[in-house]
Amino acid sequence: MKLDDASALVTGGASGLGLATVRRLAAQGARVVIADLPTSRGEDVAQEIGPGVRFVAADVTDADQMGQAFDAAEAMAPLRVLVNCAGRGGTVRLVEKDGSPGSLETYESIVRINLIGSFNALRLAAARMARYELVEEERGVCVLTASIAAYEGQIGQIPYASSKAGIVGMTLVAARDLASKGIRVNTIAPGIFDTPILARLPEPVKESLGKAVPHPARLGQPDEFARLALHIVDNPMLNGETIRLDGAMRMGPR
Repeated sequence: MKLDDASALVTGGASGLGLATVRRLAAQGARVVIADLPTSRGEDVAQEIGPGVRFVAADVTDADQMGQAFDAAEAMAPLRVLVNCAGRGGTVRLVEKDGSPGSLETYESIVRINLIGSFNALRLAAARMARYELVEEERGVCVLTASIAAYEGQIGQIPYASSKAGIVGMTLVAARDLASKGIRVNTIAPGIFDTPILARLPEPVKESLGKAVPHPARLGQPDEFARLALHIVDNPMLNGETIRLDGAMRMGPR
């Protein structure tokens, strides 16, 4: 998919993996909309990157807010790319230390943002992409974000792991569903990346996490995620695939 005269929408684009992807897309000539929460640095980030980038405050689970974000993207150029990075973590044990059952509210909230939010962004993007003429052999590309926790969730990660496993499960089905429209769907499953979530951890803890990666023995960099996202956009034969980006790491139970 060529990015000349195209727009892209990146959810969670104000920080971390999403921000790195926004920078890469803008550098390749795409017009980019950052869709992120109103409390994010989205407005400042858009101004820093340049005139081809806009910020629209949007909750990924809200159809109306996401519709406004897609409107903004289409106002700049035909929508050809979605990269969905919005998501959250959180811990739930099935039986808490005091013997009470784990929080259903927390579980539902994480699944709603990570899984239902991904579906919402995907369906809205696909409906718009389907209206356009083919460019060579496709109309658009959607990149979702899962996690290696989809395969090896650790104790306490049950809501996060199940939400990310849901994204892995929807990937091939979505690619098959949208094949007749000329729209590709792929997912990246990152390992442990140096994002703002990990920034709160002490350096010794971050170093220990990095050493658990076989090679390279360090935390992943957000730009490495962005480089893979751009390769997915560029390579027309990549479709219906979930790609692990983890330095051969396999998570233990704890």
